[in-house]
This record gives sequence, C-alpha cells and structure tokens, in this order.
Amino acid sequence: MRWLVDAIYLCAAAALAPLVAYRAYATGKYRSDWDQRRGHVPDLPAGRTRVWVHAVSVGEVNAVRGLVQAWRTRSPETEIILSTTTDTGIARARQLFPDLMVIRYPLDLSWCVSRALDRIKPSLVVLVELEVWYQFATLAAGRGIPVCVVNGRLSERSCRRFAWVGPVVRQMFGSLAWVGAQDEAYAARFRRMGVPGDRVAVTSSMKWDTADLADTIAGSEVAAAALGLDPGRPIWVCGSTGPGEEEVALAALQRLWAVHPGLQVILVPRKPERFDEVADLIVKKGFTCVRRSESPDGTTRSAGEGAVFLGDTMGELRKFYSIADVVFVGRTLAKMGGSDMMEVAALARPVVVGPHTENFADTMRQFQAGGGVRVLRSDLEVGEPALELAGVIDALLADPEAAKALGAAGREVVKRNRGAIDRTLDALMERMPHAKQHTA
Repeated sequence: MRWLVDAIYLCAAAALAPLVAYRAYATGKYRSDWDQRRGHVPDLPAGRTRVWVHAVSVGEVNAVRGLVQAWRTRSPETEIILSTTTDTGIARARQLFPDLMVIRYPLDLSWCVSRALDRIKPSLVVLVELEVWYQFATLAAGRGIPVCVVNGRLSERSCRRFAWVGPVVRQMFGSLAWVGAQDEAYAARFRRMGVPGDRVAVTSSMKWDTADLADTIAGSEVAAAALGLDPGRPIWVCGSTGPGEEEVALAALQRLWAVHPGLQVILVPRKPERFDEVADLIVKKGFTCVRRSESPDGTTRSAGEGAVFLGDTMGELRKFYSIADVVFVGRTLAKMGGSDMMEVAALARPVVVGPHTENFADTMRQFQAGGGVRVLRSDLEVGEPALELAGVIDALLADPEAAKALGAAGREVVKRNRGAIDRTLDALMERMPHAKQHTA
C-alpha cells in the first residue's frame, strides 16, 4: 500500500508540475525550503520529550497558539517543534513563537517523511484540524509515535472525497491515537472514516480560548493614525474577504455614503497574493486606495475624500477589528467555507456574515443561539448582496445601541464556550507516556 500511495503522489506531481511552476513564477509560492520539504530538517538529539505540532497555515497556527502556550507552562521540559506548509503560515508561526523551532512540513512521500521523523524524533505528533496525510500518519504510528488531531473538523464534502480511496483512508484514520473534534457532527465523521470510537472525543474549538477578550489591541491606534483614519468617524472593516466580496463591499459603500458620508471602510483580503488585485479593483471602481503597506507606523497622511483603506500586511487584522464600529467577516458570500468570527466577537464588535459558513457550522449555531451575529440571505449568486449588506450595515450604524448589544452578545457566546484548550491538553498529556523513547 505504501509504495502504491507514493506512486499515486508522483503521478499527480508530474501532472501538476506545470501548474505549480506557473504559480511559483506568478505568485512566488513554492520557491523556498525545498530541502525541508524533502525531509532535510534539523537533526535533533535523542532522549528528550518532544512534541511535533503541525498547523498547515495562518488560521491553524493562530488556533493552536493557546495550546502551545499552555503546554509550555504546564510542562516546560517538553520541547515543541512547530511545522507548517504555507509561506504565510511560516511567517505567522515565527512571529508568534520566535523561540521555537519552526520547520516546513515534509512532502507526504515515504522517504521524505521517514527522513523527517528520523531527524525530529518526536514523542508525540499533534495535527491541527484536518492535516492527516497517509504516509505521515501511518509511518509515525508504525514507529509507536501517537498521532493526535486537535481542534478536529471534517466536512461532509471531505468525507465524500475520501470515499474514493476507502481502504487507504480507513488505514490512515485508523492509525490515529486520538481525535479532539470541535463538535459531535465532526466527531461522527471521524468515526465514519475509520477512527475507533473510543479514540474520538468532543472538546469544542480551541479558537474560543485563543480569541482574546479585549476592548483594544496594542498598536491599533498607531496603525489607524498612519493610514489617516479619523477616529471621530465610523469605521467598517471587511476582514478575510475572498474573490467577489470586495466588489460587493464597494458597491454597498457607494450606497452607504449617501446616508453615512463620513463612513470609512477597510478591506482586508484573506490571501496576500490578492492584495494587488484588490488595490487595482478599488481604483477601477473610482476610489482612492490607501494601502497599509505604504503607510508604516510613525508616518502620517490625509486620506482625503473617496478613500478606501486596504489592509495589505500580515498579522494586523485584529488591530483593524478592534477599531471597527461594525465588521463583515468574509469568505461567507460564496461557498468558501467561511472565516473565523470569534476574534471579532471577543472584541465585542458587531459581526455580519454571509450565508456560507460551512466550516464553522457549530460556531454559527452558538452565535445564532446567543444573538451574537447577523446573517445575510443573499450571496454572490442569489439575491442582491450589495443591497442587503448595505441595509444591515446602515441599520447598525444608525442604531449604536443595537450595534453595541450585538457585539456584547457575541462576546458572551465566546465566554460561555471557553475551556477547550484545557480539555485538549489533558487528553494529549495522557497519551505522552505511551510514546516510545527514540534513540539515535
């Protein structure tokens, strides 16, 4: 089975090579750390208790930061190695954990994975959300290294895809030592995919714990001043937006300026490679684009009339959320899975989303039950999203007390759901004694 999986990977790599090469040329992705991708990671000494935590990209790195911090507090002698797959994930991990070793996750080819495991020598592997790969999971388990999934989520769509390679998937999921799922629906899918029932638990989402309950964020006022934002005028932030959503937001802004002429809007696309594209769109629609990357801290500018602000830097989204009067959380107007709204709610800012939040189904149920979110009915294909979005934002700006109540309700939902980190860490540490000691 192992060599068959390698052969499938190599055939897929050959077929996709031209596309990867083009994207590397066009976007700058996939250009770095190829030695580490092939498993040439640092060769660490044996004899230490070592946990390898893998978080694929920025969202997963953010989700696991509380767990890593709690683990280091509870067990400071444990060495934690953090891996990630994307360039943005690497940058965020090094920003959050400057004193930890951060490496690139190896390609899921048997010899690359074996080389990486030989060098890292982990006592335990922790995969964040759904980063389960066949060679990595089964090779680690075959060495007696427990492989656990935390903050686990598994969509029905992913289950349907996995069904095409049933025997491989069942062996892969069956090798997992433990899964901490975000809710019962996810837990049931992990069991359906082959994880033994006694190895699956519902822990809730760790993002509830890592969403900092705060009214202000350090550096937010400095960033606002650098952009030329007027704190006396309302601010609408559209965060983690995806393709098509910025155009909807700009169309809504045109309507909103008729009744709220002082409104300021900040667009923050989810993917950095779209920053230039969105900047061009802003100008094409007749606005002046003020980019955060061109407005560093310590500078001052006057934005002028007709300005739209673009958050085109990494790690500053929470700063923008903290100065907002109302927030639209993106990737929700099309079937893109949604984005994390917990950070906004923890800041007690009123949250507006589109109808597509499939990756955060339980989170949405909690917010809707607690009256902490407004959900649009229209999307990019049905209805008039710009008109509906403008109407909801207008209503919240026109009634500050209602907006404040919405934000407060969202924060209460966050407070009620905290505790997943402690539950998860308890379960992981229970599995540490079962890990074999690896010697050089």
